[in-house]
Amino acid sequence: MSLMQELGQRALDRSVSLSVQLDVTYRCNERCVHCYLDHNDHGEMTTAEICGVLDQLAEAGVFFLTLSGGEVFMRRDFFEIVEHARSLMFCVKIKTNAFMIGKKEARRLRELAVQDVQVSIYSHRLAVHDAITLLPGSLKRSIAGIRLLRSHGVKVVIANVLMMQNRSDRSGVKQLANQLGAEYTIDPTITPMMDGDRSILRLGLDRAELKQVFRDPDLVDDVADFCAPPPQVSDDALRDLPCSAGHTACYISPYGDVFPCVQFPLPSGNVRRQKFLDIWRYSDQLNEVRSITLADLPVCSGCRHAGSCTRCPGLAYMEGNMRGPSVLDCEKSYARTGITTANMKLMQSGTASRGLVQIAAAQGA
Repeated sequence: MSLMQELGQRALDRSVSLSVQLDVTYRCNERCVHCYLDHNDHGEMTTAEICGVLDQLAEAGVFFLTLSGGEVFMRRDFFEIVEHARSLMFCVKIKTNAFMIGKKEARRLRELAVQDVQVSIYSHRLAVHDAITLLPGSLKRSIAGIRLLRSHGVKVVIANVLMMQNRSDRSGVKQLANQLGAEYTIDPTITPMMDGDRSILRLGLDRAELKQVFRDPDLVDDVADFCAPPPQVSDDALRDLPCSAGHTACYISPYGDVFPCVQFPLPSGNVRRQKFLDIWRYSDQLNEVRSITLADLPVCSGCRHAGSCTRCPGLAYMEGNMRGPSVLDCEKSYARTGITTANMKLMQSGTASRGLVQIAAAQGA
């Protein structure tokens, strides 16, 4: 067991939230076509409120802190927040588009010893990237920000969200990352908006494009192994937890709302009205999430992919039921292996809706 695995297991055994993502604002200078956020300010937390929450997170045992948005540098007090977080010894990661990073910002991030800075780059081609961000000049400014960060020794991770608009540019973005001395990661998932609006899902990769991504040797180290048929599901796998959301990790919005994860918008409390530790320990919603194992999922527990699927309970929740399958993840499992999932078989037979009704009935809904 690696050190990180051991740390995670100890946090799980002790019911500690090891990591938290805190969005400091939903305001943003970009208007990305696939963004799931409402960028208007509906009363985000003040500097004092956020620093108070950070104090509570430190007391609760949180170690990894991701500061995100929106665009974090839209807040003039952002460095005050980072400084306070580092004074509490959090391992701080930052997500930004790097548009507003100059020499002063890059130098200060280095001085504060942040773990890394993640920057979303959608294409190495200006026209494609800027058409996604809807901000002219955004690619040039983001690259300039990355160069400044790297010149000051700050670790940068380029995140490449894949959609139909940039589906052919993944190799180009990876090469750009190599040229800039940055790490590279891809995400082929477009998620619904946090208010449940699913219209942006039309931007996501189709089945054929997903298949190409999963079989691209430039992106996947061992294609044969990655795309191999899933192994037989073991009893141990059925006792597994769906993911870390609500178990060793959670998400806090700019308004103090606590959720199991940024992709799992199940309202579970608010730090403006309750102490974080009380929410973490006693929230009915978080405790329900923690009670669910793979064996408790009526459809997925009987699926051949159960032990290897990337099923996200948050996506399942936004699709209608946290104990149900996620169609988006079913598509990824099928594109990767070529083997139909249990939920896809239900949909093909026309019994999917009946299956979801049965799930709701089992929950007493």
